[in-house]
Amino acid sequence: MNPARRCSVLFSQLCVSSRGGQVATRPFSPAAVSAPAGARYCHPGVGGGGGAGPQLRPSGAAAVCPMGGGSSRLFGTLAQTLNSAPLAQPDPYSEENPDADPVEVDPDQLLRECEEALQRRPARPHRDMVYPSGPVPHPHLHNPSIRVMQWNILAQALGEGKDGFIRCPLDALNWHERKYLILEEILTYRPDILCLQEVDHYYDTFQPIMAGLGYHGSFLAKPWSPCLDVERNNGPDGCALFYRRSRFSLRATAHLRLSAVTMPTNQVAIVQTLTCRATGRPLCVGVTHLKARSGWERLRGAQGADLLRSLRSITARGAVPLVVCGDFNAEPSEDVYQRFSSSPLRLNSAYKLLSRDGQTEPAYTTWKIRPSGESRGTLDYIWYSADALSVHSLLDIPTEDQIGPDRLPSYHYPSDHLSLLCDVGFRED
Repeated sequence: MNPARRCSVLFSQLCVSSRGGQVATRPFSPAAVSAPAGARYCHPGVGGGGGAGPQLRPSGAAAVCPMGGGSSRLFGTLAQTLNSAPLAQPDPYSEENPDADPVEVDPDQLLRECEEALQRRPARPHRDMVYPSGPVPHPHLHNPSIRVMQWNILAQALGEGKDGFIRCPLDALNWHERKYLILEEILTYRPDILCLQEVDHYYDTFQPIMAGLGYHGSFLAKPWSPCLDVERNNGPDGCALFYRRSRFSLRATAHLRLSAVTMPTNQVAIVQTLTCRATGRPLCVGVTHLKARSGWERLRGAQGADLLRSLRSITARGAVPLVVCGDFNAEPSEDVYQRFSSSPLRLNSAYKLLSRDGQTEPAYTTWKIRPSGESRGTLDYIWYSADALSVHSLLDIPTEDQIGPDRLPSYHYPSDHLSLLCDVGFRED
């Protein structure tokens, strides 16, 4: 079967089944990814659970070129399948049926198909795993690492219709190919827990694909999403949380609309309490996206305080280990950051461990150019319970040269925010 037809069949199957189910998936093996001649290699082969595989490097410089509709037979067939019949969006406050059986997907095959669809685009920035505690830790059979990914993937409607990335060609933002870049990043690192913001293609793309890969997903839309102001939008954007079914079982889910004092706001959070199948230990995971723009610092502080109150209640005042991911839209100097770093929940920010002193955040997690000028800042975080969890490794931050003079997003990176990724483990008693 030729690649285009194989892709078409795979994604048509995925879109028929839109509810999560338990699917066993095999660990990522870089050697198993055999791409055709000329395929793009962009990342080191990094498997789930903290192992670093051989580095895959670009086979040659790829030219930046427009990628309009129909530029690739593979891409055209797959995109037509995905977009021909959008799924009806169910009530965002209801949980997907955890017992439904999705169409099983081979992650290596899907990664190869993403690479084939993106052959004419330049490779994504190469990023290494960094081990802040020294040598690469040996995997522990009874207490394996948990891989967590945090990413604001940029809502499609906002990227094309509102955000004004003046140095990014509109063609680089077209969904028919940008979705492959997003999936390629996720499939390269195979997180056990995936926290996303600005998701406006949950039901027609991410939920069926991730379910087929063995994940359970939950989505919560913003009450008044700015995506709805954009013509031909795909519905509201919101937060999504996925966990791998082979690693965790679900205990409870809380969908939160964040408040400022007593006033409900437009920002939301998902909090799920899971049980680690390997250790039997509970783990609470939260994802959120706080209010954007300067001038709203006090509101972000109030939203953070409200989220912390909910987290203290859900985790029985910190008795359950906690991981909180999000685009906080706040630099480390802001009140909301200080609230999290000084919380009674004893949270630490994972990406501080990349610094020499272990106390300094990266210089940036987002870098963009808009009509108002160029902006670079640290807005995205992975917080974890420092008393109960330890960080084994982190994905490093691309350099300025890797990002390029036109900044983000671009032909080689799908969002204005960088993905964050770390491997954490339960501390031994």
